[in-house]
Amino acid sequence: MAANETRVRLRPLNRAGDLGWVVQAHGEVYADQFGWDTSFEALVARIVADYAAEHDPQREAAWIAEVDGRRAGCVFCVAADAHTAKLRTLLVLPTARGLGVGSRLVDECLRFAAAAGYRTITLWTNDVLVSARRIYEAAGFTLVEEEPHHSFGHDLVGQNWIRAL
Repeated sequence: MAANETRVRLRPLNRAGDLGWVVQAHGEVYADQFGWDTSFEALVARIVADYAAEHDPQREAAWIAEVDGRRAGCVFCVAADAHTAKLRTLLVLPTARGLGVGSRLVDECLRFAAAAGYRTITLWTNDVLVSARRIYEAAGFTLVEEEPHHSFGHDLVGQNWIRAL
């Protein structure tokens, strides 16, 4: 590998510190980029805690993306019901954007969901997350619903997306 090449690797979320990193990284990145308050970090903490406490490893998984050996992104695949998975908490640190990390994380989530037997996968996001929405569109997700809401200290437009597997 040339000195200026970066190495991107996906691995399961299974190391000490991974769970806390997901919560901290979300809180810091979204506060810095969008001014979101700690209620967003609290939402991510609940998602992560639920996953840690009760996920079914045959039907649910989470990944950490590393760039040159350092955590740089994450995504979770969890059950919505017997036939539907949810893509949750996709994040790529600003320093790792443009390396294909987000697309690789989404692709891994889709691969896992299909192998686990889900028929569809959904996700919820907000319209201000333009880069993430581009990744979802490129991966074949379709926007099915939008609804204004006030969350994380801001007026936002929530979006529900779906994709057949």
